[in-house]
Amino acid sequence: MKLDILLGLQWGDEGKGKIVDYLTPNYKIVARFQGGPNAGHTLVFDNQKFVLHLIPSGIFREETINVIGNGVVFDPVTFDEEVKSISSHANVKSNLVISNRTHLILPTHKLLDAANEAAKGKSKIGSTLKGITPTYNDKTGRNGLRIGDILSKDFDNKLHLLIEKHKQMLDFYNFEYNLDVLLPDWLNAIENLRKYKIQNTEYLLNNELKKGNAILAEGAQGTMLDIEFGTYPFVTSSNTISAGANTGLGIAPNKVDKVYGIFKAYTTRVGSGPFPTELFDNDGKKLQDKGHEFGATTGRPRRCGWLDLVVLNFSTMINGVTDLIMTKADILTSFENIKVATKYIIDNKETTELPYDIINKEITPFYDIISGWQEDISKITDYNLLPQTLKNYVEYVEKQTSTKVSLISTGAEREAIIQKN
Repeated sequence: MKLDILLGLQWGDEGKGKIVDYLTPNYKIVARFQGGPNAGHTLVFDNQKFVLHLIPSGIFREETINVIGNGVVFDPVTFDEEVKSISSHANVKSNLVISNRTHLILPTHKLLDAANEAAKGKSKIGSTLKGITPTYNDKTGRNGLRIGDILSKDFDNKLHLLIEKHKQMLDFYNFEYNLDVLLPDWLNAIENLRKYKIQNTEYLLNNELKKGNAILAEGAQGTMLDIEFGTYPFVTSSNTISAGANTGLGIAPNKVDKVYGIFKAYTTRVGSGPFPTELFDNDGKKLQDKGHEFGATTGRPRRCGWLDLVVLNFSTMINGVTDLIMTKADILTSFENIKVATKYIIDNKETTELPYDIINKEITPFYDIISGWQEDISKITDYNLLPQTLKNYVEYVEKQTSTKVSLISTGAEREAIIQKN
């Protein structure tokens, strides 16, 4: 068996959680490979909504092992809250394994995140303030604490040294804080964390592949937030692309089979940063309202715009996408016409390439106009029964990207999904 990878192709919020949950019965293991509690994967079933931040989205399937990989950064307090929120529908202690190489988010990481963002003023990135960047900074700076460290005898000493270092940095920022309010809950969460399965997950994953068991790697955020290839510096601090699954789980590239790339039928973005197809008119407001476009982690309103094929083709290329998955097709219902950006006009020149310095460019998107559909598609389960105009839209995307669309999501519920042959 091989490793399949599922990730987002835009700026995150593409609906990855629902699709992972849908695909999970085909896999023995679902493994999260990067990011932290800045992600929010939403699942809707049994008339309830569940939002996962750290735990892989396969946790609601009893026969599936879920793994938090070494590439993730882990907040014990968020994890505790998450476990409580899903305890009636999932047995986390039985079905979750955590890599001992996963780095810990400390309370002081969150304080540093807030201090750094405040210092940027008008140039702020739009951080979720979950301590992600400072934790990855400590990781690459070789100062970090890993989950395996909580089982060692000198953990308290390591923790003290790192907190003292962070205090010096906070003093530099002249940032006011009260660590005494934050630290007790964190230490209590560490005690709870010691009760979970913590191990060398790279061996677990590779041994399962040898046994012939399939693994699905679950990405967080989206390709355009990748630290290398996203709209830098308005990006996250990890590798959100398919290559990140190899380093974030310890599985070799030659084990990868399918790469599922998820995209919304339109485009959204949370926080600051460039967004060439962003809408500021009634269409943008309509997309936001119909799509309930508010961040699952922060609650911030998402900026909305038309589908951008420059972005989608770039993301498909660098991820090696084999299968596209379109989500939120139902939100485009009732639009008379749908626009799709096929290229950019920059300095009076046309290009289909994404500029590396996109934040410094004046970009005018060039749009194709496609007829919309008015029919309610939320209850349709057969691709052939979809409105012809929607099928035209799907097939247009396939032609433009030279990549097949395998699944189409037509609503938030688990069952609202259509397989395309």
